Amino acid sequence: MTLAYVCVLIAALLPIVCAGIAKRGMFTVPPGKGGYDNADPRAWLAKQTGYRARANAAQANSFEALPLFIGAVIIAHQLRANQHWVDGLAVAFVLLRVAYIGLYISDRNLARSGVWTLALLCSIALLLAGAF
Repeated sequence: MTLAYVCVLIAALLPIVCAGIAKRGMFTVPPGKGGYDNADPRAWLAKQTGYRARANAAQANSFEALPLFIGAVIIAHQLRANQHWVDGLAVAFVLLRVAYIGLYISDRNLARSGVWTLALLCSIALLLAGAF
């Protein structure tokens, strides 16, 4: 298994981390008092504000970023792109996505957008890596 494939697994787990951050500390609070409602989790998350709402938005965006990244890693492997480049770009993608989540939750929108763009460029570079 290549490092890039390990990065696919890590990237796939990042949305779950975001969901955990959004729900943190609310599992023991009764739903009637604003605690997490496992019977209707999407409605509960939709009512959240502040860092919880931003963590939930980061979760959605993390899921949205996955298909391109996963496809790009697979295509780069199929085209026998330089493995060092593939691994490096995959690691960079994951590190940028972790930074993105942190910036999103801490409400640093301008920096978040810049990091999002860099992560997207990593996926595009992966997709094209086999051509060079």
